[in-house]
Amino acid sequence: MEGLLTLWHDTGLYNFQIGQLIMMFIGGLLLYLAISKRYEPLLLLPIGFGAILANIPMAGFTEEGGLLWYIYHIGIETGVFPLIIFMGVGALTDFGALIANPKVLLLGAAAQFGIFSTLFGAIALNMVPGFEFSLSDAAAIAIIGGADGPTAIFLASRLAPDLLGAIAVAAYSYMALVPLIQPPIMKALTTHEERSIVMEQMRDVSKIEKIIFPLMVLALTVMFLPAATPLVGMFCLGNIMRESGVVDRLSSTAQNELINIVTIFLGLAVGSKLSAEKFLNLETLGILALGAIAFSIGTASGVMMAKLMGRFSRSPINPLIGAAGVSAVPMAARVANRVGLEANPHNFLLMHAMGPNVAGVLGSAVAAGILLAIIG
Repeated sequence: MEGLLTLWHDTGLYNFQIGQLIMMFIGGLLLYLAISKRYEPLLLLPIGFGAILANIPMAGFTEEGGLLWYIYHIGIETGVFPLIIFMGVGALTDFGALIANPKVLLLGAAAQFGIFSTLFGAIALNMVPGFEFSLSDAAAIAIIGGADGPTAIFLASRLAPDLLGAIAVAAYSYMALVPLIQPPIMKALTTHEERSIVMEQMRDVSKIEKIIFPLMVLALTVMFLPAATPLVGMFCLGNIMRESGVVDRLSSTAQNELINIVTIFLGLAVGSKLSAEKFLNLETLGILALGAIAFSIGTASGVMMAKLMGRFSRSPINPLIGAAGVSAVPMAARVANRVGLEANPHNFLLMHAMGPNVAGVLGSAVAAGILLAIIG
């Protein structure tokens, strides 16, 4: 009888706590969004499954020596996984649209306004009982507004590792919800006539320009913001492998096998931080709310900057492309193109929107570097 009692005490049924069940349900919800709705499935699926594994009682996944413990400490705590993913994203990125129309860099910069406005919002939230965000916490939360998951994870791992799970889930959730969040904001800030504006065809960009551009971006980052070079440097490395044309095997590996392998481990590592004791608290709700505000402000800032630029530009600028200044690549550009087609069936904005979209990736990395330099 005593043996049976001991066996019962070792079962999951006996050791489950209500918080663990709630977090396993949240993990299942992330799996549903990934599989059924196809919202950022490459990351929401491993994050959701990682959350389920992390909340299994007595399994030891997240304890020292456990699988998820090793994955987190090797890849996230060191910052290696986000940097490798940035290299892969660089290898997948074509800077042609940005080089052909460099003034859209301003749209990528404007969209980062959501990051810095939310920084002050997170600090102000401390006036509400139950919230105790430090300046480092506020900076890590604010980066959600850039809609760049790897950057959010990189900065959170440096400034607020205890909040990593909530920040990563918020960042990728809002990236996945771009098609739902952005269109109402874009339509509210523009008229039908503005959304119907047809932009001029862009010039062709030479191979030499595409090779020089990442080198120039890296040089400027080294000179003016060295703290951002880990992200920008790996991004530029991946891009020059793509554009040089002499290391196709390396470029293909960075775009496919390497980034896919790291994405699996990155998702599991983030999911490992979704344990009940770290996630189920008032601060998590604050992070989710602030993330939504940051993303919305970033979208609105990009649209308003595009409208302002359109007033002084000789060539027409459709303000919808400003919403692509957040770095959710390429989803934000596709949403801008879709909303433009709704207003004018002959209006194809995808390539024009890719310029500010790529600029947003650089902008979020630079914003992270600024926050690290000032606060880190």
